[in-house]
Amino acid sequence: MILLAGTGGAQWRRFGGGSSLSRDMLALHGAVRARVGMPPLAWSDRLAARSQDWADTLLARKQFFHRPNSTYGENLFEIKGGTASPAQVVDAWAAESRNYDYRSNQCRGVCGHYTQLVWRDTKEVGCAVARSGGREVWVCNYDPPGNWVGKRPY
Repeated sequence: MILLAGTGGAQWRRFGGGSSLSRDMLALHGAVRARVGMPPLAWSDRLAARSQDWADTLLARKQFFHRPNSTYGENLFEIKGGTASPAQVVDAWAAESRNYDYRSNQCRGVCGHYTQLVWRDTKEVGCAVARSGGREVWVCNYDPPGNWVGKRPY
């Protein structure tokens, strides 16, 4: 089962600025943004550390929700009974583009993960994943955050 929006010690991998996973996440974000003419994002180790903290917390607590009162944008992805690749995670968020109508600036269903991906004013991203017991929780944090009511993403 895959969700968008833990037990014991989590296995985790931090996406540091030099890792192939961080490069993959950054390139995949950039490809989605390029489709609508938005510039690529810069990788932030600070946001990656924040994402890792939240992914570990959600896994340990067996929960799945956005960090309360965050000053950053945030995309979440969860899979149970399998593993996901960076491409699968970003593709799941990007697939919400079919629910977004630019002309009316409205969503039909869920599209907030997509609009955060392509948000014009966002400059940095940092992502992480926590894994344990057949469950993965992926978190990406964005600065500045997107999805301001009434404002178009691009």
